[in-house]
Amino acid sequence: MAHHVANDIPAHLLMWQRVREYAVPPSMIETATARRAVGDWAGSCAAARIDVDLDLRAVRNRHGTDLVTHLRADLRRLAPDLLRWHMPRIAPDGRLRPGLTIALARYRSSGATPLQLVVRTPPAWADAGQRMSLALWEGSGNGAPGHHPDPHPHPDRIFRLDLHRHLWDSRQSDELARRCGAAGASAMAPPGRTHAADRPVLPDRPDVPDRPDLPHRPDLPDRLDRLDQRDRLDRRDRLDRLDRLDRLDRPSVHDSPWAVASWAAEAELLLRAEGRPRGAFTVRLGARRRAVLELVAPDDSHAPTFRSLREALPPHEVAALPVLPEAAARVPPDLELLRAGLVAADRLHPLVAAALAVSGSAPVAGPVPEPGDPHRVECRGEVHRIALRNGVLTAIDHDPAQLRREELLVAFGGPALPCLRAIDVVHRNPEALPAVRERLGHGDVAGALAVVEGLLGPRAVLRDGPLREELESAAARRIDHGLFRSGLVAVHPGAGAVGGGNASGVGRAEASHRPRLDRHTPYAMRQKRSSRARPRTGLF
Repeated sequence: MAHHVANDIPAHLLMWQRVREYAVPPSMIETATARRAVGDWAGSCAAARIDVDLDLRAVRNRHGTDLVTHLRADLRRLAPDLLRWHMPRIAPDGRLRPGLTIALARYRSSGATPLQLVVRTPPAWADAGQRMSLALWEGSGNGAPGHHPDPHPHPDRIFRLDLHRHLWDSRQSDELARRCGAAGASAMAPPGRTHAADRPVLPDRPDVPDRPDLPHRPDLPDRLDRLDQRDRLDRRDRLDRLDRLDRLDRPSVHDSPWAVASWAAEAELLLRAEGRPRGAFTVRLGARRRAVLELVAPDDSHAPTFRSLREALPPHEVAALPVLPEAAARVPPDLELLRAGLVAADRLHPLVAAALAVSGSAPVAGPVPEPGDPHRVECRGEVHRIALRNGVLTAIDHDPAQLRREELLVAFGGPALPCLRAIDVVHRNPEALPAVRERLGHGDVAGALAVVEGLLGPRAVLRDGPLREELESAAARRIDHGLFRSGLVAVHPGAGAVGGGNASGVGRAEASHRPRLDRHTPYAMRQKRSSRARPRTGLF
């Protein structure tokens, strides 16, 4: 994503700051850690809102005892809260990247495709609650999963964690500092690339000596000086253009999210896992940008380095090259937040804070939260207080009988007291509504209800307004997720595809189904659907 700077803070760091504040609440970490400590890996996954879609008994009957032994060992070492902490997310809300299947571990099997322990994220239309699922991927030949209609069942090549067990394994989490370069490694430019400052400076053009056979021309020195100056500018312009092209092809290193210093070591692990000692690999720099690099070394006893591929490869060969995982290509956001002073050590995951050794980091600069004083409202020339009494937000400086009379007057259309108007505003659109929305967006329903109860009291009755709409919308989205999990709706309900269609065209005549473009589609409809002109209702 583009890194827009607002108040000297990149937008992606502001997003990760909100993610660290709301996505993995401390209550989830405490519950998941406590259950994992006693060996209850299933209860730990439930506390981290991860559904388990695998049956160990069925796996043992199908693949044998040895595989189940390794799988059970990985499940006991799995820290689901740490996995949720490091899951890839999308801007601007920082929610889980939808429709992913991420490999956590690989196991040898008798088949051609190795078995993989994977974690899945639902599609965007069914991501209410931000729940994930844990399953065993057996290859593409076993058919689509019945109870989890994942639109992307294959493990992703860019987002994979089987080479980064420290991001989900509780016993290897201390490797985070070494793998991300926080243990003293400094960022360096990729070999084979030369900065503009390191390029040799071209010498100035020497003076042209006078030739006796040329006629004497008084204006010749001036013209030579002008030509000399123009030639210098042309050469300088060419150097500037080369430097701009070099910067476009090379990611920025200083104060950037690219972990260029560890690309060589991570590429060696990647190629070794693919069965290649050396060779070419790619790094995804953007949505449509990939750097093709080559891992080289003088011999096996020297540390490998990488350089740009000297010969351009065809697009189909570039697509077949191994891709450096996103977790290896970028600096972890926690390290960026710590360097920018946007997060405190006590707000990090305990395993992450212990790995980065940031227990003595500087406090985060920000507004100091004020104590929970009651609201104060100017009412009829006096300052009145509004606070929680008996589980309900009420005006404590008014007599209860007076409040009942004023509420009855408001019911008949009369003007309300300023205290009652302030209570009504808090019920409909409180100041903490953004915090409630963030918690609901990340699936923390318990935290959102705790904030609402802290504002309005546990016995409050919600009134029509933005707060009630947010809570009702969150409840409705949970129904969509339940339908997706049960397999009753495999695609977005708005698509209108009943049963998903088939090769014979069954369901193509449904009124709500949008047909796929093929040779049976009329020419006018193909022109309308494929044209980029606006408005899209026109045929030409």
